[in-house]
Amino acid sequence: MASFERFEDIEAWKRARHLSKAVYDVSNSNAFARDYGLRDQIRRAVVSIMSNIAEGFERGGNREFIQYLFIARGSAAEVQAQLYIALDAEYITQEQFTQLYDMGSDITRIITGLIRYLKTC
Repeated sequence: MASFERFEDIEAWKRARHLSKAVYDVSNSNAFARDYGLRDQIRRAVVSIMSNIAEGFERGGNREFIQYLFIARGSAAEVQAQLYIALDAEYITQEQFTQLYDMGSDITRIITGLIRYLKTC
């Protein structure tokens, strides 16, 4: 296992927490809040990033942790895809899209690095 004592110490989890807060904030406003399908789906996806990092870490082995990190990375991509829908529906601005999308990219990059590290252990 990597040298983390708690899942809260993992940088990808910390960044996913910030992304979750940001997604919840933007999806609470105006028409986005009334599009229950998209709002609920993007929220589930963003929560899945944090949840899979935490659950995988607590499984206690690198092999399972890596599996859960791949799922978390997939959830980050799902959030990014749904951000395009929110942008196209004019629920968010281009600036909000770019900020949130970039946060997702950072999380993906960190998770990918962690997977590479764990594969060498």
